[in-house]
Amino acid sequence: MQNKNDVVCFCPLEGIIDVISKKWALLIINAIGNYGSLRFNKLMEELHGISPKTLADTLKQLQKEELLKRESFAEIPPRVEYSLTKDGEGLREAVIPILKWAATRQCSKKKCSATYNKIPAHRIRDRAAPEKDHSD
Repeated sequence: MQNKNDVVCFCPLEGIIDVISKKWALLIINAIGNYGSLRFNKLMEELHGISPKTLADTLKQLQKEELLKRESFAEIPPRVEYSLTKDGEGLREAVIPILKWAATRQCSKKKCSATYNKIPAHRIRDRAAPEKDHSD
């Protein structure tokens, strides 16, 4: 007989999976996680190829799921920064083993795909470590 604590239910994924399965969501989470906090224009640079509307919409969805927080500063010009919540940091950490698994698969022959190589945010980096040139 199975212990009730041994059962894993997929129900908590309802809703959140719709948000994080979108093309840019995990890249946004990673980009912000790489820096600690980012402004909209810096996110646009990190996510080379994303449209402003897609970025704005995805940021709103990630905020709604409480993975990101948006902080407005009463300055002229106005400044807004996005950072990860505790849940957002947890998600980013949870995804790293999946990325490592994918990187070790036999079918993974290239270092970086052409699709993602142009997007700086496709790499996870330790914020405490100095930046290195990752040209492929």
